Amino acid sequence: MYKRIMVPVDNSPHSDEAVELASNLAERFRSTVIGFHAYAARLHERRFTQMEPGLPERYQTPEELERQRTTHESLISNGLQIISESYLDHAQELCREREIPFERQMAEGKNYVEVLKEIDRDGYDLVAMGAVGLGAAPRSQIGGVSERVLRSTEIDVALVRKSPPDSSGIMATVDGSPESFKAVEIALALGAALEEPVEVVSVFDPEFHIVAFKSIADVLSDAGAELFRFDDQQKLHEEIIDRGLETLYQGHLDTAERMGEAAGQRVKTTLLEGKPFQRLLDYADERNPKMLVIGRFGQHKTELADIGSTSENLARLARCSVLVSTGRTTPKSVDESTDSEDSAISWSAEADERLQNVPPFAQNMARQAIEEYARDGGHEEVTLEIMDEAREQMGM
Repeated sequence: MYKRIMVPVDNSPHSDEAVELASNLAERFRSTVIGFHAYAARLHERRFTQMEPGLPERYQTPEELERQRTTHESLISNGLQIISESYLDHAQELCREREIPFERQMAEGKNYVEVLKEIDRDGYDLVAMGAVGLGAAPRSQIGGVSERVLRSTEIDVALVRKSPPDSSGIMATVDGSPESFKAVEIALALGAALEEPVEVVSVFDPEFHIVAFKSIADVLSDAGAELFRFDDQQKLHEEIIDRGLETLYQGHLDTAERMGEAAGQRVKTTLLEGKPFQRLLDYADERNPKMLVIGRFGQHKTELADIGSTSENLARLARCSVLVSTGRTTPKSVDESTDSEDSAISWSAEADERLQNVPPFAQNMARQAIEEYARDGGHEEVTLEIMDEAREQMGM
């Protein structure tokens, strides 16, 4: 797991909480904590220069301006360095109490820029930082530095928030993507290290298709509705795809449970319905975990995105700490179960041809639902008759 953990510090309560988390992990993973602080002396110098025209006339002579600049530069540079040292002293003391190896790093410059430069320079595994800092206001959800680092770095990021006293457990989310299974893997490691139970949650959204179809129905002309085969598509979603979604996402949870068993841990799994980020936030509020572990991306990753929309919402809005992982894992159990199912159930040419009438994005879900029906009935091949029976069983 994590061997070099970077903690940008600013002496805020959330920063102290990040040092606490980093030292907890370092103690169990035998890691090193690297405290980091950036101070912006040149920024203050530029601001002071910009204010010079507004100074009283007696301070406007070249000699007086030069004296002021020299004095200001010395006070600001030295003062900010002293403040940075004191921040790092405080973080080091927190680690010294646990005999955690601690290194100190400082830089002059724009805070988030210097954090990112340091990450690129020194091979860190994890950056743990307060979700908000000293500049937090009542409506703050995530600090500017934390958000920029989260969006721009390629290592795991823990956005740390102070946990309520009664919080417990590590919660991970899974949607079947390699990124989400990596989140499960990390949650299992954290659960074992911190002696916390692990729960894996998956959310599918059957309501989305209903809303989408109602929206489409309101704007389609008669000719367009006939071409789109609206009634058939709506039945397909309501009676096959939605059931297929439930089966599909339960399968992801089953895989996560097997991952836990392989790691010697008992994993609680929960399947929920609804808008993923909203349902997960509500459930996290209900369960009150110490940390939520999520993949940076999910099933709908695109090349230009720096983070998935669900992950972004969770990182911003969750009340607990959120660890955003960047890796990918494809569990062997996924491949093995898929291979086993593919070899057990074949499709007749006619049945496979009919399946092609299903929209491409939904074919896998429909296939899984029909194969499950065939397998439950002891059939080794999906035929047109089996497809008709499956549709009838589903209420058509």
